[in-house]
Amino acid sequence: MRIENNALVIRDGFTHYPQQQAKYRFFPRDLDLPRRIMLLDGSGTLSFEVLSWLSDQGVSLLRVDWRGEVACVASGPGFVADPDKISWQHQTKANEKLRFQFAADIIREKLVASIDTLEAYVPPSRCRDIAISKTKVGMEKLAVGSFTDMNHIFAIEGECASAYFASWRGLEIRWKSLARRPVPKGWQVYSGRSSLATGVKAENRNASHPLNAMLNYGYAVKLAALKLQAIADGYDPTFGIMHNGKRGNPAFVLDLIEPERPRVDAAILKLVHKHRFAASDFIVRSNGSCRLSPQLARAVASLLG
Repeated sequence: MRIENNALVIRDGFTHYPQQQAKYRFFPRDLDLPRRIMLLDGSGTLSFEVLSWLSDQGVSLLRVDWRGEVACVASGPGFVADPDKISWQHQTKANEKLRFQFAADIIREKLVASIDTLEAYVPPSRCRDIAISKTKVGMEKLAVGSFTDMNHIFAIEGECASAYFASWRGLEIRWKSLARRPVPKGWQVYSGRSSLATGVKAENRNASHPLNAMLNYGYAVKLAALKLQAIADGYDPTFGIMHNGKRGNPAFVLDLIEPERPRVDAAILKLVHKHRFAASDFIVRSNGSCRLSPQLARAVASLLG
């Protein structure tokens, strides 16, 4: 990224031959000027002049790394807190009844969206029926329950999530040109959310399956967008109500993203159903994890824009 004659110039990187380098040029107050620019992994440089230009134009800049995590966010207007909203965050967190109600409502909204995703994009099966049934039970518990411990709410969400992703197992991932460039056998069907690249304890980080890599990236894109929106609305993105974050973590945004996760899942599953992938769409790292190529990462980001 650089400034040329007071215009912002962005050049994409290369991933394979004979790819042509894409170039974008934005002028001040351009009608096509985006509200935010997202850097998806890769490498490159930018200057303070670029940051100043973006700030002057009110354009936010964010970077998502290869693990699907938000590495940096630069908001054009900056963080201008709304005292009333900050006060609401603190009061809700301090009052256990209000905190538990907030968390129950958030997770219940997530479960409602989960059923929509299951019914629209997961093939009918006994596992899907079980997932839908457990989700409905979880919704009822959240609607009428009187909670005294946040772990009880997390337990309901965790049980539903386990059944939800179990119903995805066996989902076919379609590939092209496998004779010329094969992919690992385990990539041809979906086996679960856990990664084989996280050591003894299986976790969702460092995805070792392409579908999980796309999910992680999609969540990161949505998290970044919600963080920018929370900042613009005057909330403290680091002060979570349901989640407790480490210093600097966007704990409040982790609250907000919960109902959005099934909607991200739906967008990714729709892509999986209609698209035939190539080995070049993914990059395998030495630890067995895989990441998206810049072209696929851009496509995933555009689905969630």
